[in-house]
Amino acid sequence: MSFSELFESGFKKRNEDHFAAIVRVAMSDGFINEAERAFLDRLATRLDITEADYKTILKDYQSHPINPPVSYDKRLERLYDLARMVWADHIEGESQVRLLEKLCIGLGFNPDNVKYITDKALSLVHYEVDLDDFIDKMKNMNQ
Repeated sequence: MSFSELFESGFKKRNEDHFAAIVRVAMSDGFINEAERAFLDRLATRLDITEADYKTILKDYQSHPINPPVSYDKRLERLYDLARMVWADHIEGESQVRLLEKLCIGLGFNPDNVKYITDKALSLVHYEVDLDDFIDKMKNMNQ
């Protein structure tokens, strides 16, 4: 196996795990609604998830680990995706917010700050900020 193949397979696995984490949020209420499906379809395209992998992940999303990104900006990007998924589901219950808090811990955020981070993230996606604004506001939320 060449170095580039090794890099590609690791990148593909991280994308699949990230996608599975988002599916986990979507499935927290037991089903995927239309808005969630549309978001998952767009995200799958962005993450280069094949149709076959998409179907496999939908069936077995809980077997994928939550792999935290090393970079803080990448963590914020993943949080943005996850918060948008929770918001797309119209925050049907406290269980989804708690699940997002757990996923934040899995992404590597400090457990002492997770409630504050989750609340801020959901507030920002409520106001439909784009990714760049989201990252900027999350980085500067204490100022």
